[in-house]
Amino acid sequence: MSLSKKMLRDIRINKTQFIAIFLMAFIGIFAYSGIYSEYYGLVQTSDEFYADTNMADGWIYNTNFDDTSVHEIDAFTTQTDRQEVVQSVADLEGKPDITLHFTEKGTISKFYTTEGEDFDPSDDSGVWLDKRFADERDLHVGDKITFDFNNQTIKKEIKGLGYSPEYIYEASPSSLTPDFSQLGFAYLSYKSYPDDLKYNTMLVKYDSSDKEFKEKLDDSVDYLSFTKKEDHLSVSKFANEMTQHKMIGDVFPIVFILVTFLTLLTTMTRIVTNQRTQIGILKAVGFKNSTIILHYLAYAFFPVLFGSVLGLITGPMIIPQMFYPTMSTMYSMPAWHPGFDMSFVYIAILLVVLSVLVTYWACRRISKENPANTMRPKAPDMSSKSFIERSKLWNRLSFNFRWNLRDARSNKFRAFMAIVGVMGCVALLIAAFGMNDSLNELKSWEYDDISHFESKLQISNTANPMELYYVLNETNGTFIMQQSIEMKANGEEDTVGLLVSNNTDLISYTDRDRNPIDIDEGDVSLSTKLAEKFNVTKGDKIRWHIVGSDEWVTSKIGQIHAEPVSQGLIMSPDTLEDQGLDFTPTNIITDEKFGENFDSIKSVTSMDKLKDSWDQMTTAVMMMVYVVTFVAVALAILVLYNLGILSFTEMEREIATLKVLGFKTNVLRKLLLTQNIIFTSIGFILGIPIGFYFMTLMLNAAGESLYYVPTLTWGNILLCAAITFTISIGVNLLFSDKIKDLDMVEALKDIE
Repeated sequence: MSLSKKMLRDIRINKTQFIAIFLMAFIGIFAYSGIYSEYYGLVQTSDEFYADTNMADGWIYNTNFDDTSVHEIDAFTTQTDRQEVVQSVADLEGKPDITLHFTEKGTISKFYTTEGEDFDPSDDSGVWLDKRFADERDLHVGDKITFDFNNQTIKKEIKGLGYSPEYIYEASPSSLTPDFSQLGFAYLSYKSYPDDLKYNTMLVKYDSSDKEFKEKLDDSVDYLSFTKKEDHLSVSKFANEMTQHKMIGDVFPIVFILVTFLTLLTTMTRIVTNQRTQIGILKAVGFKNSTIILHYLAYAFFPVLFGSVLGLITGPMIIPQMFYPTMSTMYSMPAWHPGFDMSFVYIAILLVVLSVLVTYWACRRISKENPANTMRPKAPDMSSKSFIERSKLWNRLSFNFRWNLRDARSNKFRAFMAIVGVMGCVALLIAAFGMNDSLNELKSWEYDDISHFESKLQISNTANPMELYYVLNETNGTFIMQQSIEMKANGEEDTVGLLVSNNTDLISYTDRDRNPIDIDEGDVSLSTKLAEKFNVTKGDKIRWHIVGSDEWVTSKIGQIHAEPVSQGLIMSPDTLEDQGLDFTPTNIITDEKFGENFDSIKSVTSMDKLKDSWDQMTTAVMMMVYVVTFVAVALAILVLYNLGILSFTEMEREIATLKVLGFKTNVLRKLLLTQNIIFTSIGFILGIPIGFYFMTLMLNAAGESLYYVPTLTWGNILLCAAITFTISIGVNLLFSDKIKDLDMVEALKDIE
């Protein structure tokens, strides 16, 4: 028989193990290349978008950038562009908010046109509009649209639709997810501004570090604030999303690759050991050691190669398309394409090479033996008695336990592989279900423990005070003020949120353990996550100002609170006024449902809508949870099924001997089941802390605005246990059925 025919016969006989090796290599590379293709697609598509639009390196804000300021800043920048950025209301149903950019040059953070004409900064008759807003409002190129701002009204023709690199993510004032029908942006020529134009924003490009640029900026001009690219809300939010996806891509393919190696090593060691006589005959008839080794290396090479290639092809085709539809509801880019990186190929090649090396490790010893020794059965390993076997406890143990303990000591690697396989499965399940639990806990924390209102009414910029107080009394509501602020402390700075609220039962404040706390009058409270980021605590001082205002204030931290959804400062209206700032309500919250129409009320958001927006925001994360769960279950089935076959085959002779000695089938089934449950239990216990660590890594990459507290509930643990032990016991019972059909004469032939 030729070696090629022998290999095909061996693969056919051991087809289940080789299929398992193929599938684990396939799923490992499929998961790795698929998730990383989705991640690299986000990175590459956004980088191309930023490059095509000449994304700004920074934004400088002031009340007015005159020619002198531009001249001073030009001295240490490579490119500058001034804009007047104002908030307007479009003359459409619902009075949607539109951010207008009156642009001088349009050369930095350029408008990316997908329909109509390219943006022309000298065309004062047109407007270039946010495509997502236009689609929601059924607006088209050639339509007219009117904007109201600063007691001014302008009407323009829509010359183009498209995207802006500054608005990949748009924060909605009334929802956690963007409502593209109620907010958008537009770009216009500086000539379109109806009054004397004073530029309040300067976009800059520079070739120095952010720190060096900031130092030069501080020495040259007076300004309100500066935001570098990575701190821009849209950029940072999208970057955090990409980081979380990368973190998940880093974690679980490693488990599959490791288990693939263990399965391969165990399978090849068994095949080589069982074929000692055949290998000895091949040596005796003149086959070289190198030829024999290459023959067995092919056993690993082809299944792993085919599995890796198939995973490399299908992963990038399937996984990104599972995530992009949900992500496109949160983020706006002109294109969504899977990415590619040579690391996909390198990892696949590395997997194949290491698989071959693992197989060589299994074959190397027997290749050094002479033909006569190779044709003899391998001498059994000598094993001394363990501590338990020498103790008095040993005789009190059942035969079942003693037999399994000795079998595990004789087959340490098989036992190790079973434990590692179960451990990997449990770790992935704990991480997936833990993320699900943590998201549910955050939702419950925010909307059950903190927010007790039924409706949140956004106040119009042109609200009538008398009408507002009428609505307030009719709804038995309370005013709150929510603003974006820039905060500085200990060399750190960030744009965060400000909540100013009277003492009301409609909002509760909590600590990190979700226990209610009081924020005393006069205290400025900082969220826990920001306190950790800025390295401040109670009694320390911070500096901050409301975005759009040049009035900086210094506040002493009097309290630390925990907030799951938005990070920032909380204080009362009197405390705000003590800081020298005016309390300007932006919302009314009430415990009643509100459906009336008032000109002073811009929009109404119900608690149900807020919860729906939370579910929409977490859709991409939940999709990742489903993928991880599926992969974990697949891993458990593959590993335990393969080990079941391997264990039964290796113990076939021992089982036949026990049957000859009179042991009943049910007793032998119990032997196998006991060993299986012991290995599964050990792997399960060890997998829990590893899964919690994986979950913590993934939650920590969720971004700056959400404060995750990793949650590991008993329900999570019990669900993982149910899945793991069901698969383990089911696979074991499947193979234990073979005991009653075991051919004892055939099984005992090897003893002759």
